Amino acid sequence: MTVDHQIIWREVKDYIFITLGLLLYTFGWTVFLLPYEIVTGGVTGLSAIIFYATRFPIQDSYLFINIALLVVALKILGWKFMIKTIYAIFTLYLRLKYAQELMPRDPKTGDFIQILGANQDFMSLIIGCCFTGTSLAIVFLNNGSTGGTDIIAACVNKYYNLSLGQVLILVDLAIISSCLFVPEFGEWINRVHKVVFGLCTMAIENFMLDYVMNARRESVQFMVFSKKYQEIANAIGTKMNHGVTILDGHGWYTGQEMKVLCILARKRESVTMQRIIKMIDPNAFVSQSSVVGVWGEGFDEMKVKVPKKKHENSICNKQ
Repeated sequence: MTVDHQIIWREVKDYIFITLGLLLYTFGWTVFLLPYEIVTGGVTGLSAIIFYATRFPIQDSYLFINIALLVVALKILGWKFMIKTIYAIFTLYLRLKYAQELMPRDPKTGDFIQILGANQDFMSLIIGCCFTGTSLAIVFLNNGSTGGTDIIAACVNKYYNLSLGQVLILVDLAIISSCLFVPEFGEWINRVHKVVFGLCTMAIENFMLDYVMNARRESVQFMVFSKKYQEIANAIGTKMNHGVTILDGHGWYTGQEMKVLCILARKRESVTMQRIIKMIDPNAFVSQSSVVGVWGEGFDEMKVKVPKKKHENSICNKQ
């Protein structure tokens, strides 16, 4: 497969997984959250609050806010992110529209039928947020966004060491808490009830988002002791396109010199790595350990601020 074909395949794979993630989001939102009228954050929630307070049309405020955020995404995150975000916004819009038409309704009231039954708001909230949180992680892991506050989270995450879930919590907290100041939500007790459920929605959804993303990014370290270290290193380097560090070792009991392979990889690659080692040397001694974080080429980028003066001084000292 040529480099061009690999690039095309990566882009196609991104769109496939973004589409699957949006399908999962539509299912969780329409089946579990919408029938129970559970308050959520995001641009949709903000647009609804603006409508209740000023009677400004929801669709107009939703459009204006997303256009403004897309301009920010274009400047900070680039065209690739923006195209996928626009695709996700319109795809999700269409799916939510048709999903609501497919949902069964009560023939008397016209309301959506509550799948889990009456008075099961909290259980429906938990299940629905597990779906929506997981779906958001799938979209983000494939370089996409569902638009709205996701764009803010992606922009902040690019430059600061804050997880996507943490940023979304801060933004959604402000949006949901504003329900307390909207009289149209009813009496104070009803507003507090809406806010509490909204906070639960926010916490569970963002917990799932961080959990899935961190599980996907989790890294491991292999230490391989084998006489066939060169064959193993060649196989890992060519078949898995991984770098391998060869360390000098000295056995205490035998007193012999030996080579030790040190390999950093994603956790999802562990099984493939073990198979390659076992095929070449079934008697190899292998140690696998989890690492807290790996930063550098092929892994995550360090998102810490370096004071400008210190950075300039270090460059001058090197020169």
